[in-house]
Amino acid sequence: AATKLASAEKLMYFCTDQLGLEQDFEQKQMPEVKLLVDGFLLCVDVSRGMNRNFDEQLKFVSGLYGQLGKTKKPVVVVLTKCDEGVERYIRDAHAFALGKKNLQVVETSARSNVNVELAFGTLVQLVERSRGKAKIVPYFEALKQQSQQLPAAQDKYEWLGGGGGGRPNQSRGGGGGGEHVERRRKLYLALLPQAFEALLPELDEIDHLSRGKVEKLLESKEDFLKWFVVLEETPWDATSHVDDVENERIPFDLMETQAAEQLYEAHLEKLRNERKRAEMRKAFKENLEASPFITPGKPWEEARSFIMNEDFYMWLEEATYLDIYGRHQKQIIEKAKEDFQELLLEYSELFYELELDAKPSKEKMGVIQEVLGEEQRFKALQKLQAERDALILKHIHFVYHPTKETCPSCPQLCVDTKVEQLLGGRPARPPERGPQHRNPAAEAGAVDRINLVILGKDGLDGGAGQLCLYNSKESLSYVVESIEKSREATLGRRDNHAAALLHLPLTLVLVNKRGEAGGGTLQSLVQQGQQMASRLQCLFLE
Repeated sequence: AATKLASAEKLMYFCTDQLGLEQDFEQKQMPEVKLLVDGFLLCVDVSRGMNRNFDEQLKFVSGLYGQLGKTKKPVVVVLTKCDEGVERYIRDAHAFALGKKNLQVVETSARSNVNVELAFGTLVQLVERSRGKAKIVPYFEALKQQSQQLPAAQDKYEWLGGGGGGRPNQSRGGGGGGEHVERRRKLYLALLPQAFEALLPELDEIDHLSRGKVEKLLESKEDFLKWFVVLEETPWDATSHVDDVENERIPFDLMETQAAEQLYEAHLEKLRNERKRAEMRKAFKENLEASPFITPGKPWEEARSFIMNEDFYMWLEEATYLDIYGRHQKQIIEKAKEDFQELLLEYSELFYELELDAKPSKEKMGVIQEVLGEEQRFKALQKLQAERDALILKHIHFVYHPTKETCPSCPQLCVDTKVEQLLGGRPARPPERGPQHRNPAAEAGAVDRINLVILGKDGLDGGAGQLCLYNSKESLSYVVESIEKSREATLGRRDNHAAALLHLPLTLVLVNKRGEAGGGTLQSLVQQGQQMASRLQCLFLE
């Protein structure tokens, strides 16, 4: 997992089969300067090895990945020997990667030369972040694509080795003609599914069309001539097109054959199955959201029996459902934590009487849990008790050390952060005229802070805004009386400070403590506050 290597004049790589025979092979030495490593290919052998426990191997790989993660360099997991791969090993390796953030997996076979370049190319694209994301092709799909390319490659190779320097598009004579035509037919039929996928990707467009209408639809597509060629003479195997090995476009009259019809039906069935799988994924997600049994932190093993049915198993592998379930759990756990944090704020009086070091005793934690225990937002984290306790401790730390760093809502919902962002985007105030009015300290302070006057008991002082709090008829009367007195006093003065005080933004706030004020009393306080806010021409907040 080292990212800086320095081994001048040593071999950059070698194979164990070369030990003692190094001179017989090409040698590539390490550079003289330090070599910086940009990324890692983490290779996992998924074949059935002698005396090798795959679970232990995966455990080792997991530890190794942990070490690589510390380097902050991109990693691609490469499954090797997939030509002899064990299905469970491949599935378990993918499940391991699913649990990691943005960890890509490439299935390869060096023996079959499948996806080897893709593995390196994927890593390069992660290193060079400006490039697009690599399209990962599963092993068997890549193997199929390779097998479809082989007939054309073999055909071209035979032309090259035919002697006499003939051009590939010359007409072929002799007894090999039949074999040549058959190879071309197989090539065209191998390309046909790809043409259908490119030109007819939407099921709704073709689901109920007749064969004739499908052919007309194909001809109307913009990329039709990229895949097909309409020959003036037919059948295609009696024309010169059969000998033009450089031109791999499919003769359109081939669509009239039974083999082409079967491939089209297979394409149609594939699209129908894909739609059904998408419907199953959606239905499964809806089941998760609707089920009262799926609670934050519930393991898949416990949840499976509540939400799985035969249809789900018929259409998708369990690994797919496990992935959807994992993402759903992440969402509901985050929501439950947010709700629990709100609950802790509502019960703030529980945390006032702790020691200054803000470390609650077991007894105090017991009291906190007993008081909160009947709340649904407390019960929602029953399966995540350790995380729930950690949230309580984090909240206590915040109560005694309220900073942006300790704020549970940071950075998205932290008010301190939001105020800074608002101020940062505010246009600078124009400087007052004349050097006698400049106050550098005040100008500097105005950039990164807002001064608030909180009025609830004592007199009113200057600032950039006022919050006037009340929780009863008496406290509302006091607030209104104080504001009116202050305004009257200010009107009698003619200095700039008095003028600024007169135009301070004002907000009237009703503070209703949990458990106090019945419905009627509360409604009355709301109405009185709204009336006073209208009279004072200020904002009202409940």
